[in-house]
Amino acid sequence: MSRELRVENLRSKNEGKFQWKKAGTFGDAAVFAFYPNKQITTGEGGMVVTDDAKLASLCRSMANQGRGSPHGIPIPRGKGGEWLKHVRLGYNYRMDEMSAALGLAQLSRIEEIIAARARVADWYGKALEKIEGVESPYVAPNVRMSWFVYVIRLSDQYAREDRDQILQKLKQRGIGCSNYFQPIHRQPFYRKMFGYKEGDFPITEQTASRTIALPFYNNLTEGKVDYVVEDLADILRSID
Repeated sequence: MSRELRVENLRSKNEGKFQWKKAGTFGDAAVFAFYPNKQITTGEGGMVVTDDAKLASLCRSMANQGRGSPHGIPIPRGKGGEWLKHVRLGYNYRMDEMSAALGLAQLSRIEEIIAARARVADWYGKALEKIEGVESPYVAPNVRMSWFVYVIRLSDQYAREDRDQILQKLKQRGIGCSNYFQPIHRQPFYRKMFGYKEGDFPITEQTASRTIALPFYNNLTEGKVDYVVEDLADILRSID
């Protein structure tokens, strides 16, 4: 996918002045995910974008089971010995034609999708203003946000046990929701590899223990947003 992907604008400082740049247009490389719940999807996978020819060649090789990639051009199937030559440890990350076609069709609707998600996020933001004890996501001025999920944070008066109870009650009312990612240092791999333990990053842990991902998708209606928020408010009152 070589077409420009218009997503979230990010701010960078240049010669004392702030400039706005599109995500993926700065740094050595950028990564976009295409999992089914992302803004656009290819069914799975993602893409790496870069203007570094050597890095692009390396990525193509690693995605093609470590096969050589002369001049940055992937080796096509059926090239005899060249196709069977592996110059590094690689992976089978090749995107099939059906997935690419799905992604291109999604990409043609990217502005429509971003607008729909922004509309849902705006409904949530306005509805949640009326509820005490809940902090909605903050978006800096002049930022064009490309919404992926909508995650709220409960105030300091709530503990992890309260959050988990709220999640359970929301689910009992038929509202799909979840806690959001736990801090990476608490993942089993990082615990085992680096010896991290509970309490190493207390502020991160405390914040993560009070997050709730609310239902969020392109076609969510304002009525359903109000239903979610009203039920959340009712549950919070029962816990208080």
